[in-house]
Formats: sequence, C-alpha cells, structure tokens
Amino acid sequence: MEKYQRIRVVGRGAYGTVHLCKRISDRKLIIIKEIPVEQMTKDERQSALNEVKVLSMLDHPNIIEYYENFLEDKALMIVMEYAQGGTLYDYLQQKGDNLLEEEQILHYFAQMLLSLQHVHSKQILHRDLKTQNILLDKKKEVVKIGDFGISKVLSSKSKAYSVVGTPCYISPELCEGKPYNQKSDIWALGCVLYELASLKRAFEAQNLPALILKIMRGTFSPISDKYSKELQSLILSMLHLDPNKRPHINQIMAQPILINSLMNLYTDIGMLPCTRVQSPLSSLPGQARGATGGGGGGKLSPRPGSATRESLASLVMDSSGGLPKPPVLCSVYYWGSGISSPMLLPLPSSDTQVEEVSIGRTQKAAVTKNGRLFVWEAPTVGTDSMLPGATEGQVPAFVPRYLEGQSAVTIQHVACGDLFTACLTDRGILMTFGSGANGCLGHGNFNDVSQAKIVEALLGYEVVQVSCGACHVLAVTNDHEVFAWGRGDNGRLGLGTQESHSLPQQVGFEETEQPCSVQCGVDCSMLLTVENKLLCCGNNRYNKLALDTAGSGGSLRHIEEVHTFTPVSTPPLVNTPIKQVAMGTSHTIVITEQGECYSFGSNQFGQLGYNKRPTDGYPEKIPALQGVPVTMVAGGDTFSVAVAAGGIVYSWGKAARGRLGRSGDITDIPQPITFTDQDRFNVTSVSCCHGNTLLATCPVQQPGTPRE
Repeated sequence: MEKYQRIRVVGRGAYGTVHLCKRISDRKLIIIKEIPVEQMTKDERQSALNEVKVLSMLDHPNIIEYYENFLEDKALMIVMEYAQGGTLYDYLQQKGDNLLEEEQILHYFAQMLLSLQHVHSKQILHRDLKTQNILLDKKKEVVKIGDFGISKVLSSKSKAYSVVGTPCYISPELCEGKPYNQKSDIWALGCVLYELASLKRAFEAQNLPALILKIMRGTFSPISDKYSKELQSLILSMLHLDPNKRPHINQIMAQPILINSLMNLYTDIGMLPCTRVQSPLSSLPGQARGATGGGGGGKLSPRPGSATRESLASLVMDSSGGLPKPPVLCSVYYWGSGISSPMLLPLPSSDTQVEEVSIGRTQKAAVTKNGRLFVWEAPTVGTDSMLPGATEGQVPAFVPRYLEGQSAVTIQHVACGDLFTACLTDRGILMTFGSGANGCLGHGNFNDVSQAKIVEALLGYEVVQVSCGACHVLAVTNDHEVFAWGRGDNGRLGLGTQESHSLPQQVGFEETEQPCSVQCGVDCSMLLTVENKLLCCGNNRYNKLALDTAGSGGSLRHIEEVHTFTPVSTPPLVNTPIKQVAMGTSHTIVITEQGECYSFGSNQFGQLGYNKRPTDGYPEKIPALQGVPVTMVAGGDTFSVAVAAGGIVYSWGKAARGRLGRSGDITDIPQPITFTDQDRFNVTSVSCCHGNTLLATCPVQQPGTPRE
C-alpha cells in the first residue's frame, strides 16, 4: 500500500472491504477491494478472486478498469477504477416519481449494450447485472459496469449451471435449475432497462417463493405510455420466458430505436481512454529491457537498519577482540564465475536464518525462517566478463536487499530461472517477477515485471512447490495437479505438443499417478510421484532422462524426446523408487529411497562422478559416494554437487572458473570442498545454475546447547 493513501471505507461485503484511496503518484482516486484470502477455503478463494481474472481480460470504456493486484497483510488487494457518480440504483432512487426521458434511458442502455457485448465476446457471463452494479461517472453521463465477482468464463459447451445472482434479476431458466448462457444476462439487462423506464423493479415480492413464481410467470406491470412502443416492445422481447426467443445482443443493437444513441456514443464519448496502466520498466536493470526480456532481481530497496557487507564482516568474522563475536545463526556461500573457493555472502542482519536458496543466471535469492525473501545484488561489473587485468578469484561486493512490498507476505519457497524468479507464499499463492520473455511469468503476456506479481490463473489452487528452468516453469498443487508454462519446444511442458504458453496449462496424468514435486531442466522436465516414481518429458539427449529402453545384446534403443510425462525406462531405474532428483544441462543425478546415488547423461567433463564412456547410457551408482549418506544433490552445466550428513559437500566435473569450489581442471571423482570460515555445519539448501553454486548452512547444534 506504499503507493496508495487510504481515504475511507466505502463498502463491506461477504468477501472483504472496499476502500476509497488516492494514488500517490498522480493523486487520482481509485478503489481497492481488500479480500482476506488466507481465511478462505479453496472454493471460496476461487469465487472471491474470480473478479481479478475476469477484469484483467476486459478492456472497455464502459467497464470498471482494472489496474493491478498485490498482497498486503495476507489479503489480496484489487486496485480498480473509481466511479465518482455512485450506482445507477442510487441515482434512480433520487429521482422519486420523476421518470427519465427516453433519450436518457437509451443513452445509458446503449453503453450497457456495448459493455456487455465486449464481455460476451470474451466468452464471459456477468451473472449479476443489476442497477447496484452499474456505476456512473461524476457528471452522470458515462455508465460503467462493475462487480464481476461471480462472473463465469464459459467452456466450449457455453452453458453454466450454478445458481448465482441477485434474486430480482435471475432468469426463469435459472429458477428451474436449467443450464443457461448469455441469454440470462440479456434477461437481467431487460430488468435493468425496465427499471430505467419505471423507476421500480420488474419483479418484486415479499418472499423468495412468491418472487420465483412471478419470474416463472413473467408477469410485470407495463411501463408508462409516455415511452415509445419500440421501447416497450424491446423490454418485452428481452424478458421473454423462452431464452431462445430473447434477442441476441447484436440483434438488440440493430434496433432502429438505438441507432441515434449508439452513433452519439461513438462521436461524443468515443474518445474515452481505455488503455491500461502499464508498470514502468525504468526500474529494471539495463540488460533486462529490450529484446532479451526483464531483470531477474526485481525492484529492490534496502531494509531499514540492514547491515552492509563490511559491517557484517566486522561483526561475524572479526576475532581481534574489538567487538564481541555474535553467534552465527546462518551462513551462505557462493562460488563459480571466477570465484574458486567458497565465498561467504553477507546477510541482511546478523540474526538472519536462511531456510532456502536458489540461483539463476543473474539472480541469487534466499528465503528466511520468518518468511522474508531477499536477493543479493550483482556487482556493477559482472564477474563473467571481468575487466582486463582483473585476477580470477577477485571478490565482488554482493549486497543483500529485501524484496520491496513483501513485508506483509510470508514466503516459504523460491525458484530462479534465467532472468526471472518465482516465489510461493505460505498460503500457496504463486508470484513471479523479472523477465517476461517466453511467457515465463505466467501472466498471459511477455511483459517484464519489476515487483512480485500474483500468477492470477493459479489463484484458485494451493501451490506447494514450483521449479524454474531456463525458460519454462512447472508448479504442483496440494491436490497433485501440475501446471506448466513458458517455452514448449522439445515437449518440455509435458502437454503433448511443442507449443509455448504464457499462461499456466494443466498437465494431464493417469488417475493412479499423483505428482508431489517437479524439477525443470534446461530443455526438459521431471516429476516425482507420491509412490516415488520418476516421470520425464522433453529432450533426452545423452539419455539424461533415462528414457532409452534396453534392446538385444545389452545396447539401448535411443528415445530422442517425449512430449508427455513418461516413466523412466532405462535399467536399473525402471522399478527403483526415487527420493530426490537434480538436473544439469546434459546430465541427471538421483538419490534412491535406499540412499544410493545414481547419475546418467553426458560425461564429457566427468560430471557423472566416475570414468564411464558417454555412449554406455545406463545409469550407474557413483562409486565414491557408495556408503555415504547423501542428503542433497544439485547439477550445473558441466559439474555436480552432493551434500552428505555432517555438512560434507562434494563436487566433481569441470573445475574451470571455480565451478567445483577449488582450483583444478577436470575431476571425475567426488571430492570434499574445504570451508575455512567455520568447522562444523549442516547444509539447509543448495542450488546450482550454469557454472555457479549457492549453499546455505546452519551451525551444528551441540548437545545440551539451548536452541535460539
């Protein structure tokens, strides 16, 4: 809410509170609907948040404009246009017995027709048209339809069944429980037209049964004789009991009685602005704009009282006897891109406890124990392109910054892709920011986003885990549903095609398969089921997905790629329960349920952890890790990392540019990495991307030592 100033509460409803606010940047009055989504069930959340989805699909001068949404104090805030003239219902109530002129009625009605035509063109039913949901501008000239909270996007069947809407405006087919379509909105609009002409509702009664009976009979008082026969006939046709005999909206607009009103709208009000407010990209890093997409770090600001790298180092690492050395609650290490030994990254404060880390092409992100998300800002000069004369291993000044605007949201999970980031709240709401290239943000477009924005298409689901590849994303829900979006070539989305999607698409599975975690590679994807089965899709080059099948003579029949999630086929993983999986660019490492560590794929740089010909193709146990209790694995472009109990971290593969956390060339045998800053620790999270690694640790709890 830092961009808005609250003025007053203007309404309260079943799902939340409506605030009149002022936008600080331009002093414009706007409306913010506050919906406390975390207290709602899945169905309630879907119903309450439907307005966000529908409004974002609509763009018309006679429909309340949608600006943005964000989370604040664990409530969804929907920002939309403010209509200063109030509701049409209030305006008609103020008229008393003074009937409107027919010209004014048709002026209002023509605008409603145009807006409803736009709504229906998007295959959307409003389902709650009434004078209370029709708003006016300050001069009482322009009509704005609002309140799409119970609207419905129709399927290909073009029918809806649920009984919704205000009783006085519901259609006869809805009263009978029959399926309905756009003709029910025509009935409701006919009721509104009648109300404009008579200043009273077409159907009213003392109780609901009597009201339903009146609607089913279609009995209502005629309008005044002061109005034309054409207007009376139009009302009768729109309130016909048989929906098939009600006119289509285009047939209504073709009526001669409306020609003048429609023409006046196009000439007098046709210049009304209807473009949406776009988020400026000026705050994104320079390389994040243009053809290549947006920045991966988002718009950041220092946290008040946060420590700089120098001050943090003086507190944590100084042993000269000046300041007392505070207890270390957490450490985060980084290596790669020329940094050949683990570098201790600064934290926002000395009491920060990091639960999870993730690294992308340019981003380094972390989630704290208390649910805060922060990133380390990249140095001014990238380490991948150091200046002439710079020495390898030169330490850049990474600075931690909390993500702006997320102080009231509890983040529990983060995943980084190439130039974009996804984060997940403790209530299963997914948010993304950074580059919009390839539609990886899931917002239905290719726009860059500087601050974390809710993936609106998944608001009705409780997401439990998300994984980002270089240019695609997979998410899994608590109901074992999987959604995929981004680039689709090689079939990496598992949707059966190679099409790309900028909105989340649900992935189909057999009823017996229940996905519980997902993993995105560079051009492929994997998922684990609750029964520890491993399914894969995408590019199977070097058999990195273990999809090749055994043939005669021990050779493998190569599968180039698959477009749907398919169980692994290469022995011995065919019937082996898998506990964890990690993918590099061209190789994969898995931990089985028995604690054994297998690797397969390309071994050009020794990234499989043993001396094996790349043409063999069969997954094999990593000899040096047999008998070692491996708890985590991660894969980079040409190297691998494994974490064993007791905080021992192994790396192997290509050592160039510090990939292995030590100097050297190629090591095809896992070897421990030396950490000089503290003796014993437990690893809480590890992440690899390209040639870089990010690793979070916490100190080993000594016996008898009280917990912080």
